[in-house]
Amino acid sequence: MGSGVASTRWLARSTCDTVDGRPPATSSRTMSSMDCARSSTTARRPSRATLYFQERRQRYGRGPGRTNLTTRLVHQWRARARTFRWGLALAAAGGAAAAGRAQSPPSGPQYSEVYVAGEAGYHLYRIPSVIATPKGTLLAFAEARRTGAGDSGDIDLVLRRSQDGGHSWSPMQIVGDNGPNTFGNPCPVVDRNTGTVWLLTTQNRGTDGEKDIIAGTSAGSRTVWAMKSDDDGVTWSTPVEITASVKRPDWTWYATGPGVGIQTTSGRLVIPANHAEAGTGVHRSHLFFSDDGGRSWRLGATAEAGTNESQVVELTDGRLMVNMRNHPARPENFRMVATSADGGRTLSAAYPDRALIEPPAQASILRMTSAKTEDRSRLLFANPASRTRERLTVRLSYDEGKSWPVARIVHEGPAAYSSLVVLRDRSVGLLFERGEKSPYERITFARLTLEWLTEGKDR
Repeated sequence: MGSGVASTRWLARSTCDTVDGRPPATSSRTMSSMDCARSSTTARRPSRATLYFQERRQRYGRGPGRTNLTTRLVHQWRARARTFRWGLALAAAGGAAAAGRAQSPPSGPQYSEVYVAGEAGYHLYRIPSVIATPKGTLLAFAEARRTGAGDSGDIDLVLRRSQDGGHSWSPMQIVGDNGPNTFGNPCPVVDRNTGTVWLLTTQNRGTDGEKDIIAGTSAGSRTVWAMKSDDDGVTWSTPVEITASVKRPDWTWYATGPGVGIQTTSGRLVIPANHAEAGTGVHRSHLFFSDDGGRSWRLGATAEAGTNESQVVELTDGRLMVNMRNHPARPENFRMVATSADGGRTLSAAYPDRALIEPPAQASILRMTSAKTEDRSRLLFANPASRTRERLTVRLSYDEGKSWPVARIVHEGPAAYSSLVVLRDRSVGLLFERGEKSPYERITFARLTLEWLTEGKDR
């Protein structure tokens, strides 16, 4: 009949309050009254251990030769209990790790260098512009300035392509070369209906400086050109001059973009541009557009004086919003904004957006999502958020540009022009000028997630 101490202890714990409500008599070797006191609140219902032993005894019986049965059963039960406790511990550890992962800060920007000053025989690269084709190919344009940093001289228009979301880039190709002259200000736009990428640019004699062109004393003037690609930027058509259609005779200086154009929901291709007026030298932003897929172009609205490099976005109510650089800089140094209710034919009076400080410099604005087709509206904006060209910052608006509650710095140091793009995986791409001592040391592409941009608080 011998029972191991452990087995008697287990059974007594399950029955210690079943005899007149008092613990049964036990030897000090098996169970103390304190043990019963600890178990008295739970012993009314047979424990899992009790049920386990009862079932095993019924199956294997008791008697001679069964002396160590209970002991063996106890060892089995304890092994099962240990396994169960280890399982709970591992599950808890895994849950804690998962919780830690969920609470850890989203990963930061991923960078790749696209153009670096001094490479390929060019002094430096400026005026970045990036756009995504319907197939997802990224086209990153820039001016390759061969002999100096100025806006005139021997300047070529160059391109690098990425087919993996900006992780890697094809070798550089020259898409515009006018000998020793200036071929620049890339402003691409995609026609979603055909997949064609249109590239609007400007040219001038390399010996004509910007000040002379503005003053009207240069040997030549700025001319406007259009070219296209039907194979995701691999090859390009011969440039066609469109100056007479989009530039008035009394305008001297002229620049397309810098940045990108847009296609409205109606299918219109809209290009932001800027110019200076003869005689006064006053700078203004303006728009031009095409309603026939780029076959012809027409001049649109002109903004008020003191505006310059601009970008345009279509609002969910169908209006166009033009975000413009101050030039010459007003004392407040804020971005100027105007809207158009007729697709860019006319513009409202401009007003400063006091949330958008600038050095001044060019900036980028782009729609990420629309409440018409997705969960909510999101507009993106990027510029050096400073009185000087530094602190390249990306902002996010949920109310069509009325406010900009989200702002993350992508590069703390010197930085200048930029171009935003939405990637196929719904992350954000940013092509921008940056450096350590100067903003023009390199043009970098950054991949940003919405989670990082909003610190996991996208609402």
